Amino acid sequence: MTIKKSFKGLFVGLITLDLIYLAESPPQNNQKLVADDYTVASGGPVTNAAVSFSHLGNNAKILGVVGCHPMTQLIKSDLANYKIEIVDLNYTTENPPPVSSIIVSKTGKRAVISINAVKTQANIQAISSDILQDIDIVLIDGHQMEVGCAIAQLAQAKNIPVVIDGGSWKPGFDKLLPFVNYAICSANFYPPNCQTSAEVFAYLNQIGIPHIAITHGENPIQYLSQNEIKLLNVPKIQAADTLGAGDIFHGAFCNHVLQETFTTALEQSAKVAALSCQFFGTRRWMEEVKS
Repeated sequence: MTIKKSFKGLFVGLITLDLIYLAESPPQNNQKLVADDYTVASGGPVTNAAVSFSHLGNNAKILGVVGCHPMTQLIKSDLANYKIEIVDLNYTTENPPPVSSIIVSKTGKRAVISINAVKTQANIQAISSDILQDIDIVLIDGHQMEVGCAIAQLAQAKNIPVVIDGGSWKPGFDKLLPFVNYAICSANFYPPNCQTSAEVFAYLNQIGIPHIAITHGENPIQYLSQNEIKLLNVPKIQAADTLGAGDIFHGAFCNHVLQETFTTALEQSAKVAALSCQFFGTRRWMEEVKS
């Protein structure tokens, strides 16, 4: 019997508190709705990715801003359930954490209103000198851009692979990308002067990123292999909730790419993300299906 190796990942970026409601549809103006179900969890791209990475049998560490506001106890207790370490870049701040309010409709689509990390940017002086000790892989979502750039440079110097979650283009990505090994982007990721997927691939390839993929939800993943854009089909499912699927994909990718080829890692990650979409919220897929 082969025993899976446990890896250690560092996840750099946004940490939020997510209030997630299941309802027939989002409310209209002046309309009040009673939700059919709800759940509360920590959220943010790298946070959900870290939970996914941990669930697959690894050790995850999140680098971001949480602070000491009473609401942060909900974030800390949730992540403690998954044995995830938080490295707080501003643990003394009493400001409330970013909160996302999310309505998931019966069709599986979601409506989100949130505050991102714009008001909780950390300084690179807050990074400890041993932050990358024993780390096997780094995932950066761009929400803590200055910190992310610094970590990516340190990781490259130590030959630690760097993955970006390219959900959307953010100022500063141009400084981060030269230190990236794997660019896993959404269909909404458009660098300056790029309007098509082909232009995005060309932009990232010119920078020298060796592995690039663009996800398209339930449609095939595009990825660059040997200077050719190829397609990878994803599982066909009846989605109950697509919230966090991309984040979960990234966490699974960080697990699989350390063990398998780039293409296989994309394929296996798509299976994990598809599984997560069959359950309400960002956690219940793990409760129903143990690692």
